[in-house]
Amino acid sequence: QVQLRESGGGSVQAGGSLRLSCAASGYIYNSYMGWFRQAPGKEREGVAALVLGGSSTYYADSVKGRFTISQDNAKNTLYLQMNSLQPEDTAMYYCAAASEREWIGFITRILDKPVLHAWGQGTLVTVSS
Repeated sequence: QVQLRESGGGSVQAGGSLRLSCAASGYIYNSYMGWFRQAPGKEREGVAALVLGGSSTYYADSVKGRFTISQDNAKNTLYLQMNSLQPEDTAMYYCAAASEREWIGFITRILDKPVLHAWGQGTLVTVSS
């Protein structure tokens, strides 16, 4: 089973940047991994996803041009570079593994409850105005 551990969250002012990391261990049978977030009192929101070992990436409209998802296969680590952060980006951020169909549905909000096969404990991002 895969285990995921997120890190890199923190508190920043609007316009600032953070880079989240997700260390993975174990066997990942889903070929897609990504990030989702959940703000207090709100539904989960798919943020970004990529195909492991490939170049395809997907982003929610709300983060396009500001966030970049990447991977380091040698380190089994997934990253989320977040620039130009805004208060509305405040949330707990999780990395997760799922199929391409579930990630696309999650990010485009077609799927309310995507099937995620693994996720970590999350890392908190707080953006102040």
